[in-house]
Amino acid sequence: VQIRRKGRYASETFLRRDDAHRWARQAETRVDQGLAPNKSSVSRLQTFGDLIDLHIIDMCEVGKPPRRSKAATLTTLKRDLGKERIGHLDRQKLIDYGKMRADQGAGPVTLGIDIGVIKMIITHAAAVYGLDISPEPVDLARVALKRLGLIGKGTGRDRRPSTDELNRLFRCFDDNERLTTPMTRIVKFAVATAMRLDEICRVEWADLDVDRRMLLIRDRKDPRNKTGNDQRIPLFAATGFDAWALVTAQAKELGHAKGRIFPYNSRSVGTAFRRACVEVSVKDLHFHDLRHEGTSRLFEAGFAIEQVSLVTYADGAGIDVQLTSSYSDIFNGLTSHTNALAGGGTNIYYGMVKGRDELRSSRSRDFAAKVIIVMTDGKYTIGSNPKYL
Repeated sequence: VQIRRKGRYASETFLRRDDAHRWARQAETRVDQGLAPNKSSVSRLQTFGDLIDLHIIDMCEVGKPPRRSKAATLTTLKRDLGKERIGHLDRQKLIDYGKMRADQGAGPVTLGIDIGVIKMIITHAAAVYGLDISPEPVDLARVALKRLGLIGKGTGRDRRPSTDELNRLFRCFDDNERLTTPMTRIVKFAVATAMRLDEICRVEWADLDVDRRMLLIRDRKDPRNKTGNDQRIPLFAATGFDAWALVTAQAKELGHAKGRIFPYNSRSVGTAFRRACVEVSVKDLHFHDLRHEGTSRLFEAGFAIEQVSLVTYADGAGIDVQLTSSYSDIFNGLTSHTNALAGGGTNIYYGMVKGRDELRSSRSRDFAAKVIIVMTDGKYTIGSNPKYL
C-alpha cells in the first residue's frame, strides 16, 4: 500500500486487505493533522496490553528487561487492563481501577506504583512511536486517587523481632526434618549483614574476599540506578551474629565454594519463613524486618550513621538527628528534617550557613580538609542573598 498526500509519501506491506485499508485511512488522517504516518506495526496496536508488550520488547532490546518487581506490576496491569482499548483508558476508568485495587488490598504505595507504571507505558508509546495518546488522564486520575486517600506515602514499619521470637523460629527450623534449606543460618546472616533476601540468595563465592573478610554485593537495589551499584560490606559480628562464621559454616555444609553462597530460591526462603512464623505464632514479622533489625543493632553497637549507610547501602546524612534503636524512627527523623528544609522554596543562604556551621562544630575533625560544594542554579526564592555570606 502506498499513500501520497500533501508532499508526504509512505508505504507498507500487509497480508490482509482490511489491515491495508485501515492503515491507509489512519496514515492519511495523520498527514492531514500535520503528523507523520505511523508504521503498520504501531497501527496494529489496539489495546493497553499491546502497549505493555511493546514496552517490554523495547526494554529487552536495549538490555534493560523488567526486573521482578516491575515485571509483577506489568503482569497485574495486563491482567486487569490489558483488554481495554487504548482510546478508552480515560480518567474515570483509571479511578475505577484504583478503587478496585484498593478493595483487593493494594496499599497507597502499591497503587501509586501501578498508576506510575501506567503513565510510563503510555508515555513510552507516545514518545517512541508517536502514538496519539496523552498521559494527562493518568495525571488527573492520580490527583483524584490521592484526594480519596488511595494513593500516598507508606507508613514506616518498626517491627523488631524479640530474642524469644528469633529463638522460637530457630527451633522451628532446626526441628523440621523435611526442611533442606538452612533457614536458621540464613536468618542469622540477614540480621548480621542487613542484606535483602534476594541479595543473600544472589551473592557468590567468587565475590568473597577471604583475606579481608569482605563480601561484594552486585547491583544493590537503588531507585535511581538499576545496575552497577556494587558494594563491599564487612562480614563481622557487631549485630550479635557472626557473619563470617556463618559463611564458613555454609561452605562446610555445601562441601565446595563454587557458585552462589546460598544457592536457594529467594521465594522458597520467604515462604519457609512465613510458614514458620505462623507455626510458632510470631505475628506481623516480615523477612525484610530482619534488615531493619540488623540496621538497628548496628546503631545500638555504637556505629555512626555514615558507617551504617556503608553496610546497608542507604543514603547517608550529615545532619544532627536524634538516633534511636528504631529503624523507622531514624528514617522518619531524616524525612521530616528534609521536608522542613524544603518548604516550597530555595534557600541557598540557609543551606550554606548550615554547612559552614557544621564544619565549625565539635563534630568536625581538626585534621580534615573542609570544603563546601554548592550545586545550584543560583536562583534563591527565600532567605538572604547567598553572595553576601
